[in-house]
Amino acid sequence: MDPVFVLQADMLKTLASPRRLEIIHRLADGPCEVSRLAEELGMSQPNVSQHLSVMRAVGVVEGIRDGREVVYRLTDPGIMRACGLMREVLQRRLTRLADLSNPDAATPAGEPAAALEVPSR
Repeated sequence: MDPVFVLQADMLKTLASPRRLEIIHRLADGPCEVSRLAEELGMSQPNVSQHLSVMRAVGVVEGIRDGREVVYRLTDPGIMRACGLMREVLQRRLTRLADLSNPDAATPAGEPAAALEVPSR
């Protein structure tokens, strides 16, 4: 088996947490200390640290010590592109599901009804 498949599966398992996705989206705005992440996301500091530890182990984030704090950042901007692609896939899926559940919602031109929106970043 290609070792990249194993690494990809490990990373996708790591990203399969809504809380971790929240952290990733926040870090896309720039590096941040654990305490500030916890405050901004409404999470406990130990919980944020635990999530960051898991993400650090697979290479999603890295931490840099700054005095008493550790500042975290994404290791690669491609992580956000990958998340964006998945959001597009999910938006298309939601559109198809909405169209299936409401066949009368087609426009006069026969175009599908407006998609259910997945909040974007």
